[in-house]
Amino acid sequence: AKAAAPMVPFLAEAIYQNLVRSIDKTAPESIHLCDFPTVEEKWIDKELESKMDEIIRIVELGRAARNGANRKNRQPLAEMYVKADKDLDGFYMDIIREELNIKEVIFTKEVEGFVSYNFKPQLKTVGPKYGKQIREALAGLDGRAAKAILDSEGKLSFDFGEGPVELTADDLLIETTQREGFYTVSDRDITVAIDTVLTPALIEEGFMREIISKVQTMRKEADFNVTDRIRVYYDGNARIAEILAANDIKGDVLAVEVVAGKGGELSKEWNINGEKVTLGVARV
Repeated sequence: AKAAAPMVPFLAEAIYQNLVRSIDKTAPESIHLCDFPTVEEKWIDKELESKMDEIIRIVELGRAARNGANRKNRQPLAEMYVKADKDLDGFYMDIIREELNIKEVIFTKEVEGFVSYNFKPQLKTVGPKYGKQIREALAGLDGRAAKAILDSEGKLSFDFGEGPVELTADDLLIETTQREGFYTVSDRDITVAIDTVLTPALIEEGFMREIISKVQTMRKEADFNVTDRIRVYYDGNARIAEILAANDIKGDVLAVEVVAGKGGELSKEWNINGEKVTLGVARV
């Protein structure tokens, strides 16, 4: 709180008054009258900082892949493959899984199989002389193999009978294509590939997370206290009814009962992953 006080003064003051002044009446009257914390050099962990920087980059790429694949954050996914300079384990992996709502994160040295490339000529630099021949030649390339050659040698070479023709990256329009069932995003030395296939179990879990989120939103809108026990009502959708019958959300929303039918102090119609349902909440 002391370290945060210059940036979030009112929040830091509220924390200080609740957690310090309420117990220690001899403490300074305000957090802004306290001494700033001194640096403890022995607490600095460069390895931890480096790994957390890596996690932040991986999570950002994972979110970009989710957006590209049109997968909501509350929809669980099965797997994500990561190629990075550092292999992470233990609680670092837990952070990635939790942040991205992914069941399994797998570090691998090979991600080339998740993406390929299409090549087209940049006519402004290639010119019209070999335009048709080059287009046909580029269309017949193995995208991944050609990209590897271009990265290692800096050029692609062709021979149309009048001597070699060499194309550099500036002569080419390179389009990335995704392998079916995966979406891949790269940034310098890190590449992530998420498995976009949704099994029935994953879809059902996604519905559950959306339902819980909607009930929590309604708790807030109804101005219930955080600790209030509630009764949840659902009506108007057979699929949602089936999902709620097979899964228990009571512990997640502090409900004593989940009831079929209309009711509650607050009732709203929601569109949950394309399924319209009326939910209600009542304080018990």
